This record gives sequence, C-alpha cells and structure tokens, in this order.
Amino acid sequence: EKAVELLEVFKLFMDVPGCVYVLACDYQVVSQGLKKKFGVGSDELKGKINSFGLEISELSTHIQGQLVAVNPAYDVMFDAFAPAELHGNSKARTEWAVQQVKYGAKASQHLGLTAHPTFSGALLWHTFHPWPQRPAGLVEEGFTELAKRWLPILNYFDECGVNVCYEIHPGEDLLDGITYEMFLEKVNNHARACLLYDPSHFV
Repeated sequence: EKAVELLEVFKLFMDVPGCVYVLACDYQVVSQGLKKKFGVGSDELKGKINSFGLEISELSTHIQGQLVAVNPAYDVMFDAFAPAELHGNSKARTEWAVQQVKYGAKASQHLGLTAHPTFSGALLWHTFHPWPQRPAGLVEEGFTELAKRWLPILNYFDECGVNVCYEIHPGEDLLDGITYEMFLEKVNNHARACLLYDPSHFV
C-alpha cells in the first residue's frame, strides 16, 4: 500500500510543464497494493495506473534474467536473488527464473507492451580477463549453452508479440556489441533477441 501512497503523492506533480518522471517500480508490489487498496484486478491495472497520470512503458526481469544463466562459482551469491526455498538448488532456481521471465512476457502482452528489458545472465563473465588463459573453444561452448537456455524463452516472447531487449552490462555474458552479435548468431538471428540501447553502457 505504501507504493500506492507514493503514486498518489507523485500525482500532485504530474502536471508540471516540461517535466517527465520515470519511476522504477516493482510490478508485483504495485499491482498487489492497488488490489488491496482499490480492489483493482490485473485487467483494470493499466487504467488505474493511468489515473495517477502515469504510463506503464515497460516491465523488466533483470534479476530473473540474470538467474537464467549462472556460473556455478557464483551460485551462493546469486541465491540471494531467488526465493529462500530455492537456495542451494541451482536447477530449481533456473527453472523458477525461466518461468518468471515468461510471466514477464505474458504480462507485457496483457498491457500492450512490445519491449521487455532483461539481463542475459553470465556463464562466462569470470573468463573476461582470466588467469590462466581460457582454453580454446570455451567461449563458443558457453555461448552455445546460453543460446540453448534462451531460445525457448525467445520463442515464447515471439508468441506473445514482445521483444526481449538485453541490457548490455558488465557482469553479463552480453557485455558489448561483439558479445551480443555472438549470441545473436547462436540463436539464429532470432527476431525477438534485441539490444537495449543505453548509451551510458557503451562509454
């Protein structure tokens, strides 16, 4: 309910000329708050958000996307991003993450959104500047596995009419234009495998 109260406060400032507010909100928190306070279901969510002078521009699954592909060396650290009952069970955590990303696709479709930002996850980040040198073929093998995990998700997004927009970011396997192109080749240039263009990440 606190999230809804915050939206009500922001509503007071929405008519300031020349100002655009970008709010990063947890979709579940906001939707649950609206349901509790106003009895608004998912079908009415977009209209209620609009009544605050806001527009849902996109939903994202950065954390869940990260968990689609985690190198075992980072399992303990990334467990913190998943429900407690999945800690110590990387297979169940990955399955949960994949389903959450798919929920993001369906929710985006339901709200009439066509772009969905996420992270690629990281099987290979630790090899970016390795010592000793990584063996020949390791990177190719890693990108093959990354594509194997994402292809069914990309196909589901295609069914929903939504693009997956990978945020290029340090710590991810898709960390620059080259790695994005390597991934794109592995997923057969999938039409839904798009790039989230954030200039700050290319400097």
